[in-house]
Amino acid sequence: MLKAIKLLYEGHSSRAHRFRYALVIFDLATILFVIVTSFFPHTRGVEIADMVLGVIILADFLARMLIDGSKMRFLSRFSSWADLVAVISFLLPIAGEGFGFLRVLRTLRLLHTYQLLRRLRQDFSYFRQNEEAILATINLLVFLFVMTGAIYALQHEVNPEISNYADALYFTVTTLTTTGFGDITLTGTAGRMLSVLVMIVGVTLFLRLAQVLFRPTKVRQTCETCGLSLHDPDAVHCKHCGSTIHIETEGDY
Repeated sequence: MLKAIKLLYEGHSSRAHRFRYALVIFDLATILFVIVTSFFPHTRGVEIADMVLGVIILADFLARMLIDGSKMRFLSRFSSWADLVAVISFLLPIAGEGFGFLRVLRTLRLLHTYQLLRRLRQDFSYFRQNEEAILATINLLVFLFVMTGAIYALQHEVNPEISNYADALYFTVTTLTTTGFGDITLTGTAGRMLSVLVMIVGVTLFLRLAQVLFRPTKVRQTCETCGLSLHDPDAVHCKHCGSTIHIETEGDY
């Protein structure tokens, strides 16, 4: 049983790859559920859906812990604690709305999709050609969703201008882009500190994305002689050491 689980999470078979892609889709669906349910009252149906998602997340968490070589190392990871908090917030809605906002930490599970990088490079030529831009976009989106959730959690009960995730997302985006219309502001010291965090970290990630998008496109192909990994798409020789490199191409450059 344990071996079968390990093969699903770490194997190289087609079944294992489909399983990991399914986990990514589940992560994205969970994020969508968290956002959509913020616009509606928490009915019995929503609570049942919470419980189902919580059980699935818990099963995934336990499976990853079982196959990890070091349980202490696994439990020391921030992503593992984020998953535990997400499980609690899904399975214990009776703890009150204060726990509800913690569901947004489930967005941090997107970080686990990075383990699929190798497979994505193999399966999708578009990903190989735009890997840096895609990863920079993911980093920005993860930060955007986490900050939106934090703002909604800390402000929706004390700030009439933040009534759902759309309001929190609107404030986060206008702050991140330094537009700052001023129609929504955060209250209290915690609100001001969140605004500062969004401006400092968010602008940095935004500029990183812009840098990747506007600089010349590179492809990832490690030079066997010197180890340089980024080259021009039509490169025949390594710019660092001059060795011949063999970049796979579909002939459309």
